[in-house]
Amino acid sequence: MLRTMNTATNTLSQIQHQLDTISTNIANSNTHGYKAQQANFTEMLYQQFNNDEYDRTVRDTPVGIRYGVGAQIGSIQSNQTQGSIQTTNRDLDFALTTKNQYFNVLMQNDEGEVQTAYTRNGSFYVTPTEPGIVTLVNGDGYQVADANGQPITFPDDVSRFTMDSDGSLVASYENGTTLKFQLGITSLQKPQVMEKLQGGTYIGLPENLDELGYTEQQVLTNLQGANRQVGIQKGALEMSNVDVSKELTNLIQAQRSYQFNTRAITIADQMLGLINGIR
Repeated sequence: MLRTMNTATNTLSQIQHQLDTISTNIANSNTHGYKAQQANFTEMLYQQFNNDEYDRTVRDTPVGIRYGVGAQIGSIQSNQTQGSIQTTNRDLDFALTTKNQYFNVLMQNDEGEVQTAYTRNGSFYVTPTEPGIVTLVNGDGYQVADANGQPITFPDDVSRFTMDSDGSLVASYENGTTLKFQLGITSLQKPQVMEKLQGGTYIGLPENLDELGYTEQQVLTNLQGANRQVGIQKGALEMSNVDVSKELTNLIQAQRSYQFNTRAITIADQMLGLINGIR
């Protein structure tokens, strides 16, 4: 009975993580650029009992009994499929149309150090930083980085914004002058390795990258130069790729699994009570 309770308890904690993942997906179903997450389960260690070594019956499963200790989440994968494109006709709205490409924004950590974060949400704005100068920021107020990792700043009397084919932002002025900025865009080949923040934003590489068996080049690639092959659309935003109906189905299945394991604990507790009551 104790083994049954331990197995169900181990699985319950992992199902709770799955429920958290599903709820995060549903909560971000309208977040621009968000990529759905999926929890994948694997079997935990089990114990093999060869209780009948003389059984010569041909079978597909091994002879004996396997006592498992539950299931655990082996990985949480990010679904990188393209979300639908919403046309906004706004000059500073940009949708990435190529898989695994992310805008670079600059964030400060708790120690005050500036780190590069990666997001698919291309809704940008301008904010004044000093007299006559504005900085390009995202919806959370973080500075948008150029291809060299520097904040994008320019004079505030801009008349309009246009976009070049290589993903460069062009600011035009009434006097006929233009300023060109190459938006910082990075290709994340393995986003699941990186730390994930709210809203589908990734930040930094883990300190134990070598222990995970990856190099920095295998995880991300900074796209620079005239031939960097960036897929970007101006005046549009990428919607979340969360399928709400699928998430609700997964939610019902997870709730049923949770209910099954809690029922197993209840029945095991009742049977232990019967055993203790025997005199």
